[in-house]
Amino acid sequence: MGGCSVSGFSPDWLALREPADAAARDRTVLAACRDAFMTRESISVCDLGSGTGAAVRAFSNLLPVRQHWTLVDNDADNLAAAKTALAVWADSAASEGDTLRLRHGTREIHIRTHVHDFANDAACWPAETDLVTATALFDLTSAPWIARFVAALAARRTPLLSTLTTDGILTATPTHALDEKIAASFRSHQSRDKGFGPAAGADAARVLEDTLRDAGYRLTIGDSPWQLRASDGPLLTATVDGILQAVGETGAIATADLAAWNKDARVQKMTVGHRDVFAHIAQ
Repeated sequence: MGGCSVSGFSPDWLALREPADAAARDRTVLAACRDAFMTRESISVCDLGSGTGAAVRAFSNLLPVRQHWTLVDNDADNLAAAKTALAVWADSAASEGDTLRLRHGTREIHIRTHVHDFANDAACWPAETDLVTATALFDLTSAPWIARFVAALAARRTPLLSTLTTDGILTATPTHALDEKIAASFRSHQSRDKGFGPAAGADAARVLEDTLRDAGYRLTIGDSPWQLRASDGPLLTATVDGILQAVGETGAIATADLAAWNKDARVQKMTVGHRDVFAHIAQ
C-alpha cells in the first residue's frame, strides 16, 4: 500500500477534502441512519479507515446522545491526528487511559483508536458494535474483500453507513477532446491493487450494494458527487493534480497531451461522482 493509509492518504489531504465530503453526502441516506437509531440513548460505532476522525464530526449529531467510537486505521499518525483534531472540535475533552472523552453540544462521545491493517482481516470491529461506518474506503478494496466484509457484517446483522464511494463519474468544465480518455485512464488506475487485491475502483459502489442485498440488507442509496469549482481553490487544484499523476502513471496518454489538457489551469469546474448507502437488516 506504499505510504498511504487505508483511509486514503495524509492528514493534510483528509483535512482538505473534509468540507467537500460533508457538502456532498446524501441527506436521505444520512436521515435513514439517524432514524434507525433515534429511539436509543447510546450507540457503539466502529469507523473503518478513520483517518483524522471526520466521521465523528460528520455523524455524531445524527446518533444518540451517548456514543462510543472505535476508530480503526492502519496509520498511527492519522489516528494521533484524529485525537488532536477531535479534542479541538469538541466543547470539552479529557483523556482517561486509552479513551478520549468528549462533549460536543448534547453529545457525550468516547473515542478509542485501533491501529490495524485490515486488508487480511475484514472484521475488525468490537463485538458490541451497533454500527460500522466508512468513508471513501470501498473503492480501494477488492470485490473478494467486500464479500468477506459483508459476510462478517451480516453474521452479526450489523448496520453499515458507507459514504463517498467512487462511482467512476468524472467530468470537467470547460470540456476538452481528451476528457473521456482522461476519465477512462483514471478509472483504470483506480482498479490497481491498493493492498486488498485488484481494487473494485469505479465498480465499488455497485459491488458493495449488490453484495449487501444478497446478504439480506435493506438499502437506502444516494448520489454524493463532489461539485468542485474555482472557488474551491486548493481542493480543485489537488484533485486535478492527483488525476494527472494517476493518469500519467498508466502511460495511456502522452505527457505533452496531459499538459495541454491542463494548460493554464483550464479546469474551472469538476464533478467527481460518489455513492452513499445505509444498509440494515430488518429485525
